Amino acid sequence: MEQAAGDCWVVGVDVGGSGIRVGAAPAGRPVDPTGTRTVAAAAAARVSASAGGQDARALLDRLLPALDTLVAGLPGGARIGAVAVGATGMALLGRDLAARLPGPLARATGARRLVLAGDAVTAYAGALGTAAGVVVAGGTGLVAIGLRPGGSWCRADGWGQLLGDCGGGAWIGRAGLEAALRAQDGRNGGSPVLLAAAERHYGPVTGLPAALQPRPDRAALLAEFAPAVVAAAEEGCPVAGGLLRRAGEEIADTATAAAAATGGAEPRLALTGGLFRFDALRRATLDALAVRLPAARPGPPDGPPLLGALRLAAAASSAAGTSAVGTSAVGAAPVSCFAPEFPWPLDPPLLAVLDLPDLPAEDGPRRP
Repeated sequence: MEQAAGDCWVVGVDVGGSGIRVGAAPAGRPVDPTGTRTVAAAAAARVSASAGGQDARALLDRLLPALDTLVAGLPGGARIGAVAVGATGMALLGRDLAARLPGPLARATGARRLVLAGDAVTAYAGALGTAAGVVVAGGTGLVAIGLRPGGSWCRADGWGQLLGDCGGGAWIGRAGLEAALRAQDGRNGGSPVLLAAAERHYGPVTGLPAALQPRPDRAALLAEFAPAVVAAAEEGCPVAGGLLRRAGEEIADTATAAAAATGGAEPRLALTGGLFRFDALRRATLDALAVRLPAARPGPPDGPPLLGALRLAAAASSAAGTSAVGTSAVGAAPVSCFAPEFPWPLDPPLLAVLDLPDLPAEDGPRRP
């Protein structure tokens, strides 16, 4: 049903290792995925990282045009009540985003509230809403996040491509390329099938180190090879099949650690993210979970991380609360840190809700 002019909307942003997804939904009601408006123009864009985490400038260069398109497509007179951004690495390396996003997003949307969250939190909110349990979010990376019955977060892995994300897309792609290079050298553990697949995808494998090492989007490039590993396993390659079993075991170990931290005897569990569209990997993960976490209650997620971002934004838009002006959550920017009646536990930098500043007229006209 079309919204009337002047209605309030909320905006969700999902920033993953391989792309950006943006959506808008009417505020003041449960978010209905079928009524969500999305912009996919930036879906294939990769956002680079630096020592401070996600590169805010690179993200804004891709995000702001998508937001312009999204806002322009809303009914006349529509206003934005809140924006929620879930970003890879926010919990560990989100300093640049937290310092530099509030002003541009306030100017682009006119929103008065901003939610900054790790992508694990948006994955959780999209999969299980406010229910206690465990969500494994698998894409380029891999993280498990749990919500304790008393209302606090716990997480396992999500340490990034260099130190963890075991069983994630980049991990699988890297393991597959290692098997390809072993075949190139004639070492044990090599796979001629994966070598041929690597050469089709990347060209001569002797050029892989120079092609991959300097790239800031190296994790996404490695994850591009994960589908080839899955395809090789489904075609009977024993090396690729073994890699998928190992990935499933790693994912199950991560989920088990998060479940233990929640203290739940029979936790609800959902697998979400693009990685689990591969049936072979999903089966390997569920098989390993049946051994490691037999009391878990696996079920399908409510929706993707973008749904979680929209749910967070809707809650922030409608929540009552108090604000205390400070700068700790957002670097040097004078933004109010919000302490609302919020249905998820606030735990900066994993999850924070901010009151956005009033902006001078010359900084942006979109505030109603």
